Amino acid sequence: MTKKAKDYIIFPLDVSSAGEAEKYIELLAEEVGMFKVGLELFVSAGPEVVRRITGRGSAGVFLDLKLHDIPATVSRTMSAVADLKVTFATVHCGESPAMLEAAVAGSRKQVGVLAVTILTSVSDKDLEAAGFSRELYGDLSGLVLKRAALARDCGCAGVVCSGQEAAAIKQHLGKAFLVVTPGIRPQWEAAGDDQKRVVTPAMAVQNGSDYLVIGRPIRDAQSPREAARRIAEEIETVL
Repeated sequence: MTKKAKDYIIFPLDVSSAGEAEKYIELLAEEVGMFKVGLELFVSAGPEVVRRITGRGSAGVFLDLKLHDIPATVSRTMSAVADLKVTFATVHCGESPAMLEAAVAGSRKQVGVLAVTILTSVSDKDLEAAGFSRELYGDLSGLVLKRAALARDCGCAGVVCSGQEAAAIKQHLGKAFLVVTPGIRPQWEAAGDDQKRVVTPAMAVQNGSDYLVIGRPIRDAQSPREAARRIAEEIETVL
């Protein structure tokens, strides 16, 4: 089946209740390829909100819990996630290959494990303050690529990273290794939020991103449905 422009779009349900989520699911179920369920909504609404999405329409679920714990705990948790029939779930690259391998094993090939390299809200100054060496914080893209290679070697389906690193990841790790890109801002939407490394939808797809997490430009629009369609049209121009 040919991938449509709308299938690139992942809309984050960054809300605090199932009722609020339901509003956007109803509005956007036919306009986006996937809904992202993060920590806030999952803690407040539980697995039931995932079932609401998977039981309605063709949109999938990207469960963004960013697991980061000892390998045994991550493996058991990912196994429970797999039972929810989500498309993707996230785990932090962290500092342990064993944790990534445990996540992949726990997934039982029923959910694509995506490793989070570096959050798009993090800058080189943040990494310096966190104690990273100059060699690492001075080459943010190199650090992302290093972590992406680790994730691939551990069996992950792909990574979550900035669109600025997507091209290098595809070049070095292959087209089959998935790239999911947050921090997407269409040209018509003003910047000025907490995302430091942003790109437009067209730029991200041209760079090799397979999926784009796009929240505020859709959620804050007067018509979220029309905004999603407008973004799909922008993506269509580079397919």
